[in-house]
Amino acid sequence: MSRSSHLLIRAARGEIVERPPVWAMRQAGRWDPEFNRLRGERTFYEFSEDVELAAKASLLPRRFGVDAIILFYDITTLTVAMGLPFVLESGRGPVPERPVRTLQDVQRLESVPGVRRFQHVRDLLQLVRAELKGELPVLVFAGAPFTLATYCIGTGKNLVTTRRFASERADVWEALLGRIQTATCHFLATLVDDGADAYQLFDSWAGMLERAEYERWAQPHHRAIFADVTQAPRILFVKEGPHLDLMTASGADVISLGVEHDLAAARRAYPNLVFQGNVDEELMRTGTSRQVSEATRRCVAAGGGQRHIVNLSHGMGKDAPVANFEAYVNAVKERINQS
Repeated sequence: MSRSSHLLIRAARGEIVERPPVWAMRQAGRWDPEFNRLRGERTFYEFSEDVELAAKASLLPRRFGVDAIILFYDITTLTVAMGLPFVLESGRGPVPERPVRTLQDVQRLESVPGVRRFQHVRDLLQLVRAELKGELPVLVFAGAPFTLATYCIGTGKNLVTTRRFASERADVWEALLGRIQTATCHFLATLVDDGADAYQLFDSWAGMLERAEYERWAQPHHRAIFADVTQAPRILFVKEGPHLDLMTASGADVISLGVEHDLAAARRAYPNLVFQGNVDEELMRTGTSRQVSEATRRCVAAGGGQRHIVNLSHGMGKDAPVANFEAYVNAVKERINQS
């Protein structure tokens, strides 16, 4: 199958499709018992850097009928390649071994890390592609500079401390954002050249920013990355991002929406863009299979069947029942299966 003929890629390019494609962020994760059996007692980075295990993990959602495989690694994989190691702490997430504090710390990070520094991701891509044999497209991803920078300085989603750092050490903050932007372009371009079918840029914490902050710390970097890496469909994810007009002006081909946005209204307002989402990830964790099916059908209806990729408002939570994921995927496919 050629790269352009995959259902998801055609939808991402705005082509006419027989039904909207479906996948889910964190579709390979702790909610899946098979994933947990595969991971065992390994730490996250031990597991994700083992190419064969990461490939098996990436491919696990295939058995549910998803329309794309997204590779299993972390947004901090790039910063590790740049020279900043992380550890994954329970309850805190990724924590840098040496938080960035000075311009010298920024300058020590490789803005164009040698491809061997993330060779395991390149090998993972090739192994997954070989296993799929063209059956499904393979997605890669990167963290956007704002969100990744918050992890590099050790603040994460704590916006108060991020703002304080950006105010008190503005030169360091701006230099860090720029350096991550350069490295992200290099990382994504390499993976696209290696055969990735599309990529998603995650700016999870930018959804908390005030408009002026978003215009300074988030959107310019989105635009620069999307303008630089154009050889595959580009997806932007900002968790519950309120600034839809700025998101749609990012240069992305696909805009991922959370539950704070009306999908049908967005489709009417921006008919030439493709939207992704927006089934409530909380419902996936707490609802019944029937509720998930009904919500997914409403999402498909709101998307209008074209220029729409079905996904969640955020990633699959670790407590989500397997039956709910099955109901989610099946609800998207049921109409064509009945025709």
